Amino acid sequence: MGGFAMSTSSGGRTGEHVEFEEKITWYVVLCAIIAATGGLMFGYDIGISGGVTSMDDFLRKFFPGVYVRKHEAKESNYCKYNNQGLQLFTSSLYLAAIVASFFASKTCLKYGRKLTMQAASVFFLVGVVLNTAAVNLPMLIIGRILLGFGVGFANQAVPLFLSEMAPVRIRGALNILFQLQVTIGIFIANIVNYFTSDLHPWGWRLSLGLAGVPALILFLGSLLITETPTSLIERNEEEQGLQVLKKIRGTDNVTAEFQELVHASEVARQVKHPFRNLKKRNNRPQLIIAILIQVFQQFTGINAIMFYAPVLFQTMGFKNNASLLSAVITGLVNVCSTIVSVVSVDKFGRRVLLLEACGQMLIAQTIIGGILAATLHDSNTLGKSMAVAVVVMVCVFVSGFAWSWGPLGWLIPSETFPLETRTAGYAFAVSSNMLFTFLIAQAFLSMLCQMKSGIFFFFAAWIVVMTLFVVFLLPETKGIPIDEMSERVWKQHWFWKRFMVEDECELSKMEKGTAA
Repeated sequence: MGGFAMSTSSGGRTGEHVEFEEKITWYVVLCAIIAATGGLMFGYDIGISGGVTSMDDFLRKFFPGVYVRKHEAKESNYCKYNNQGLQLFTSSLYLAAIVASFFASKTCLKYGRKLTMQAASVFFLVGVVLNTAAVNLPMLIIGRILLGFGVGFANQAVPLFLSEMAPVRIRGALNILFQLQVTIGIFIANIVNYFTSDLHPWGWRLSLGLAGVPALILFLGSLLITETPTSLIERNEEEQGLQVLKKIRGTDNVTAEFQELVHASEVARQVKHPFRNLKKRNNRPQLIIAILIQVFQQFTGINAIMFYAPVLFQTMGFKNNASLLSAVITGLVNVCSTIVSVVSVDKFGRRVLLLEACGQMLIAQTIIGGILAATLHDSNTLGKSMAVAVVVMVCVFVSGFAWSWGPLGWLIPSETFPLETRTAGYAFAVSSNMLFTFLIAQAFLSMLCQMKSGIFFFFAAWIVVMTLFVVFLLPETKGIPIDEMSERVWKQHWFWKRFMVEDECELSKMEKGTAA
């Protein structure tokens, strides 16, 4: 299949640079789009849960206490939705995904990325059936837990699949297809919620049931795509791995890249316990970066806004349909801004996008907090001009996140680990994301009730911390082959190189002792 030719410079095992010949083949793009449907699944769920939890029919059936408070004039604007059961409906998925990510790591390693994605779609489909047919809260929560297993498996396998399939020069863009589909899923969910909110009394069932569509696309699409060469070679299927590598690179001249993958696989096979190996000093930089970038992604406050956008806008005095329409607008901004990241990440690099977004998000969160502190009290509603200003600032915030911390939070951990700890290290990244997503989802409405407008200043303070993290601790990974990160990134960084150099010294002493 035809493509666009390019060559990529890579460091060899002895330090020399070898040219990898590669093309951007249509088959690779097809594989990436299909695999990224796992993001569509994840995004649809993020968007749908906030809209459903603002629908009266849903609240009357499962959370009657919240329904009464919502329509009680004396209830504080900030506390209408403060209910642990309601928050558990949203957050139980992420608790399940924490556990699932570690099982998914083992599945990725033993059976490959492709089968792990198929398992994700099956878990998700079963969860959708239970949610759609739910007659009580336990049935609803069990369905959410199964959805969580689907999300955990998909979020483990898809970014790894994309990073391993992609040519080096567009690895960032192809990997960000995952986050792009997350944003498309959120946008579609917001549109669905807008129309189903008027379908009484079963509109919420349709919203939840349509989550099965992206899961079905992922399952059927995964039958058409191939496993990654890295995974095949890792599982001793070297000949098949070579053939796949030729197919996805659009050339027979893949000897240098194939040898590098085989060497990385040989090193990986010597590691019998990859999770235990993560404790070694030379693996700490990648692990710390992977975990922190996922934690910081959640402490931007993005999921608090995206989960509960309709609820948040209703808190500010918007009527139900107006709040859902505002969520549709922010969802569209989210999609468009993620496309900006696809186009720019391999041109400007990871750090530039992250730092620019920190400034943009800090300003937006501070202005939102200031407007609410000055104008929204316990029982009034925002004036029209102030309400519009809040929606605009939410859009400014979402756009900054969508071209930076959103996609790069998944990209950077997927491209920094060596093969021997890749699935294990990425499992920690995914589980960290799910843990803090769970904590934010479970706590946000209670925090909103207690802190009121101060919650936006809380997230703004974390953005300052994130800025310092990027400036001093996050190295640039643009254009560097995955298996060369150790030599060309971590050993060159002013802070992290001490972990790599000291480990090499210890290894050198051991080798001298053996020779003696």
